[in-house]
Amino acid sequence: MTSTAAEAIKTGLPAVADADTQLFILGSLPGDASLHAERYYAHPGNQFWRLLGGAIGEALQPLDYAARLDVLARRRIGLWDVIGSARRRGSLDQAIRDADHNPLGVLLTDFPELRAIAFNGATAAAAGRRLLAGHAQSLTLIDLPSSSAAHAIVFAAKAERWAALGQFSGR
Repeated sequence: MTSTAAEAIKTGLPAVADADTQLFILGSLPGDASLHAERYYAHPGNQFWRLLGGAIGEALQPLDYAARLDVLARRRIGLWDVIGSARRRGSLDQAIRDADHNPLGVLLTDFPELRAIAFNGATAAAAGRRLLAGHAQSLTLIDLPSSSAAHAIVFAAKAERWAALGQFSGR
């Protein structure tokens, strides 16, 4: 099968976390805007920073990316993705093909203070729960509605579900 540039393998971003991370939020695979910017949740329509900021009581949306990551480090929150690389035309999860998953087991060994893993969207939750099955008994696993603007749930309903993360964000 020949592939065009649009079908090229897309490789995700490295994990953003410190050794004392208590909560990891795992997406599926960053969209094209995030991969191009080399920043998590870079698409201006993505509601991630608003949702997470509301959940932890921090105004993340108006901050620049470095300041956002500083807040996450202070609050002991890490970011990563379930999928390390895949073929995908565009940015939608439904277009992901031939996924190569990140080794999520390292979260259990490399982050001894980890208390919870939240999955940003159904694709991340399905694959992440499968990869962690039988290994994450001591952790709380949280399925969240996708922060993508393409996920058509009103913001208030998403925010209500995302509020569960507040209890796991250290101070």
